[in-house]
Amino acid sequence: MSGAALGLEIVFVFFLALFLLHRYGDFKKQHRLVIVGTLLAWYLCFLIVFILPLDVSTTIYNRCRHAAANSSPPENNNSTGSYATITPVPRQHPCFKPWSYIPDGIMPIFWRVVYWTSQFLTWILLPFMQSYARSGGFSITGKIKTALIENAIYYGTYLLIFGAFLIYVAVNPRLHLEWNQLQTIGIAAANTWGLFLLVLLLGYGLVEIPRSYWNGAKRGYLLMKTYFKAAKLMTEKTDAEENLEDVMEEVRKVNESIKYNHPLRKCVDTILKKCPTEYQEKMGRNMDDYEDFDEKRNTYPSEKSLVKLHKQVIYSVQRHRRTQVQWQILLEQAFYLEDVAKNETSATHQFVHSFQSPEPENRFIQYFYNPTVEWYWECLLRPWFYRILAVVLSIFSVIVVWSECTFFSTTPVLSLFAVFIQLAEKTYNYIYIEIACFLSIFFLSICVYSTVFRIRVFNYYYLASHHQTDAYSLLFSGMLFCRLTPPLCLNFLGLTHMDSSISHQNTQPTAYTSIMGSMKVLSFIADGFYIYYPMLVVILCIATYFSLGTRCLNLLGFQQFMGDNDMTSDLVDEGRELIKREKRKRQRQEDGENRRREWKERYGHNREDSTRNRNVHSDPKESNFSDTSTNWSSKYTRANNRTERDRIELLQDAEPLDFNAETFSDDPLESESGRYQPGGRYLSMSSSIIFEDI
Repeated sequence: MSGAALGLEIVFVFFLALFLLHRYGDFKKQHRLVIVGTLLAWYLCFLIVFILPLDVSTTIYNRCRHAAANSSPPENNNSTGSYATITPVPRQHPCFKPWSYIPDGIMPIFWRVVYWTSQFLTWILLPFMQSYARSGGFSITGKIKTALIENAIYYGTYLLIFGAFLIYVAVNPRLHLEWNQLQTIGIAAANTWGLFLLVLLLGYGLVEIPRSYWNGAKRGYLLMKTYFKAAKLMTEKTDAEENLEDVMEEVRKVNESIKYNHPLRKCVDTILKKCPTEYQEKMGRNMDDYEDFDEKRNTYPSEKSLVKLHKQVIYSVQRHRRTQVQWQILLEQAFYLEDVAKNETSATHQFVHSFQSPEPENRFIQYFYNPTVEWYWECLLRPWFYRILAVVLSIFSVIVVWSECTFFSTTPVLSLFAVFIQLAEKTYNYIYIEIACFLSIFFLSICVYSTVFRIRVFNYYYLASHHQTDAYSLLFSGMLFCRLTPPLCLNFLGLTHMDSSISHQNTQPTAYTSIMGSMKVLSFIADGFYIYYPMLVVILCIATYFSLGTRCLNLLGFQQFMGDNDMTSDLVDEGRELIKREKRKRQRQEDGENRRREWKERYGHNREDSTRNRNVHSDPKESNFSDTSTNWSSKYTRANNRTERDRIELLQDAEPLDFNAETFSDDPLESESGRYQPGGRYLSMSSSIIFEDI
């Protein structure tokens, strides 16, 4: 089994990263370099988290070997000349190899490759790819030029920070500039910046994740929050539609002004390919390809303005598509939560859906997850499961907060993570060590990474599921992961006292900490910032628990979900009306489809047979006369015939007017496009979101 666990985890983590990227990205429409760069960044970060417990167990085994070798009796050395067999010091706990033991020399090389590759991605390649992917240039050279200009300030800032550390080392007479020390300065600078972000995200995740599961057991709370999201999303959806129409109007003007023989016509064609299909058809019908651009003295746009327009088209189309998909997903969630509320009082204990699922379910799932099982899970078991899970996660959060405040204490050992690992080290229970390490670092990673997936900075950075995340946000998330993972692992090793710079013990370090170098070069960071800054997580947890960030955002005009706020209740009412309107619309659509299906089953075969018989046995003149007489006589006979009256109603399929709506619009296009805004005076203020769930 030597090295087999490492290989299995490498393969497993790759498919995990691929699955998550498939959920958020779009493999078909996005550039391959964006997919590959994001996948590599996510894969390396997840790999560090999964492989680190194996490094810990291997380090503990190596410590046992060295301790046994150093304490071997001298008579064995004299008799054999060289003591090749390693015997343990405590005979009751032999130093046997763990099942996941990794041979010497593999882990240091592995960590160096993974660490420096991730640092190259986050500081050099991914920022450049961000600017390249968002650029509106029409050629590779133009995009590269734009990316270099945008990253000049970015790279200059970090070079300035690195220069400050370099000057500090050069001025200090105790230190001498060597390559290892320069390497340590660079690692310390990157980890300091990452630790600053880590504590901020960790303080939010430690409170919000348990609270989200606790609130997930409250059906009324979830339904109100869904109504609230519906009101805000409708505003964003309307803004996206209006923005798209404005941009398409500019594209139409450019398309009409620049004709087929203009030098910039290729740029216009590139812009048109990024537009939605319906807009391309409208612009194509109004295009006169035979008009010479030199015949009229028009003012033509420059290439720079076309680049800007191209960038606007990419952004507006992607935003419009994202809001459309999110609106449909939110409607399904709202309908399902309303169904759960209705089925809670069901006497038959069978879950009944208001609407059929648009996608056919798997037969295997239908057999085991039948309506009875679904009712017991959704109405009885799921709330209790969420409450128990919330309590367990809360206990983990308390352990993390306590350990973050006490991990620097070595005598006595106050960090609970260090206590658990040291107890397992005494008995050399490697399986327990790996499980404890994996659960600990996995929980820390969930708290940090889930915040990265939830956070939203306006429309600048936003990770949207169901393949709706743009290339810029995917690359930005890869940068955040690469910057947060190394300080996260160092913080975990400090909590478990596996980092010698924290525990101040002369023991063999892990292979991961060995590549970081000696932090004594920057003692004020190693002995000050790394130890005392994580204590701020307590303040951040308290602020998150009392929703101070949410209240501040509400004061600034960004509506956030708060139960004791008038603005929240108004948006909840608006969302409820929007959901009711969409539900009535879907019910009418399903009723119309059911009537059409019934009409086809009842009259489809008879009509085909009668038509075939008339074409074979009837004369054309007779058929015309019979059709005319039939139509004339039907005006007087169908009034008394129930079947014929139903047939007329099915053929017409008239959609009844909704007199329960608050506003009646004469424009059918406006009602179909989703621009209905009941109580819209609150919607115009919520177009920009900073934190989606804060």
